[in-house]
Amino acid sequence: MRSIAVAIAVTLAACTSQAATVHTPVGQPQTGLQRVPLTITSANGVHHFNVEVAQTEQQQSKGLMFVRHLAPNHGMIFPFSPPQEVSFWMENTLIPLDIVFIRENHTIARITHAKPLDETLLPSGEPIVAVLEIGGGRAKQLGIAPGDKVSW
Repeated sequence: MRSIAVAIAVTLAACTSQAATVHTPVGQPQTGLQRVPLTITSANGVHHFNVEVAQTEQQQSKGLMFVRHLAPNHGMIFPFSPPQEVSFWMENTLIPLDIVFIRENHTIARITHAKPLDETLLPSGEPIVAVLEIGGGRAKQLGIAPGDKVSW
């Protein structure tokens, strides 16, 4: 009887540690990126953000991975030169995000909502010069929409 109880306890412990590994990516958010002010002018006013700039390919590939909290008016911008079609996904990204695709004329082409850890590709759908990531639901909360003007 005792050996059965021990076997069950070992099996449960093994399942628990595997599940924790699958659902909790290990890593640290990147630090030391340049911060710049960013504004979005929408139909209901001007919205101010303080964003980190993911300038290099390495910085862009890590993005907001492993970040556990994003202040309401913070985010990250990914500039691209020349304008190009891009796709984003949420590998190792632990918080929901709004992905804002920005055209060459600095208007918003598209906004999509990304779920934590979802690796589904989220395409820009057209050439863009930047992608802005802000907290999930923040664009809707502020009334930010395609066609709004972004400056940084």
